[in-house]
Amino acid sequence: MQLSSQQSFNQALIQLAVLLYQIDGKVTLTEQEYLDSVIEEMCWESPISIDAFLTEAIYQTRKALDEGKGIELLKSLKEHLLHDVDKAMEVAMQITGIDGERNEKETEVLSLLTHKLLAKALVCKDALTPPSPTQSFS
Repeated sequence: MQLSSQQSFNQALIQLAVLLYQIDGKVTLTEQEYLDSVIEEMCWESPISIDAFLTEAIYQTRKALDEGKGIELLKSLKEHLLHDVDKAMEVAMQITGIDGERNEKETEVLSLLTHKLLAKALVCKDALTPPSPTQSFS
């Protein structure tokens, strides 16, 4: 079954959030509650239940981090996260800051997201937005 681009994005967003809350080696209740709230807002269009997907995402992320392949996992999500760059960055910023601190690993991943993986889409979307009729170019 071919997933819609929205569903692929939803899955990548969950994987991103799980990666970001696991990368510092501790999962807080506030991080988990935030992820739960993000998931509640999703329109899930998969034959796999969202709970089963989340369980698998947690396992795969933990495995990738244990093997030192967290960045590779992040890079594999790039194409799907481009579907809604603003939402991806909103979730990334929120989940890394919700516990009151961003450690070095979280900051490194955020930097990679904003400066490498999603940078072009973040910049280009603003460049492609037409100016409002009231905007002047003096």
